[in-house]
Amino acid sequence: MASFQSGGLSIAYDDIGAGAAGCVMLVHGFATNRAENWRRLGWYGAFERQGYRIVALDLRGHGESDKPHEPDAYAGDVMVGDVIALMDHLKLTRADLMGYSMGSHLALRLAQAHPERVTNLILGGVGARVLHPAPVGADGMTMAQALRADDPAIITDPTLRGFRQFAENQGEDRKALAACSEARGDRLGAEELARLNVPTLVVAGSLDEIAGDPQVLADAIPGAKSISLPACDHFTAIPHALFKAAVFDFLEGWEEF
Repeated sequence: MASFQSGGLSIAYDDIGAGAAGCVMLVHGFATNRAENWRRLGWYGAFERQGYRIVALDLRGHGESDKPHEPDAYAGDVMVGDVIALMDHLKLTRADLMGYSMGSHLALRLAQAHPERVTNLILGGVGARVLHPAPVGADGMTMAQALRADDPAIITDPTLRGFRQFAENQGEDRKALAACSEARGDRLGAEELARLNVPTLVVAGSLDEIAGDPQVLADAIPGAKSISLPACDHFTAIPHALFKAAVFDFLEGWEEF
């Protein structure tokens, strides 16, 4: 395992592939890690076959990275700073940047604050909810409460129950994830999105109620394209072959998918 220091924490990462086609930076979603989100679901292999250098980190609080239990440690700018710090550590001036779910929110913030570091931006598992967020728990329970609950049987909301089960299946630190979910970061509004000047692809499943319609987000970003993956929800979209095909069509400059 490779690691580096960012903000006093050890951050784990992978750096693999020759890079003849370029370099892609991968930023995973909430309650998962680089091995699950990207390696196991076939993204490492797909990018390697296309000749890309792959850089992927475990975000703080996840995977093999350090896991503080204080919400302040997960402020949005701090987590974006970890991604920039890894690029600096590896002397990457710029890269294609791909996120999923929470990783897409961080990728958006990075592209808005540091557009010179991003060649192309790929946002998976997000859509209209970036602009029009909805409460996570229909029953009033928060994500943090669901993650800290001693008895998961008290979690009635299916989304919260799914994230709790997923975190346990991955062996993640639930207290660290609860702190991460409580962190406050400013959301990008329509005005900031309209100023984004990076080629962008937005991808989400047609059944993904967590993300919402990807076209709505794409419409808010100048020149952005979108793909809706048929019959996919937030979790089944990630490994989908059409997702991978859309990403490589986008990176290779095809106008139509």
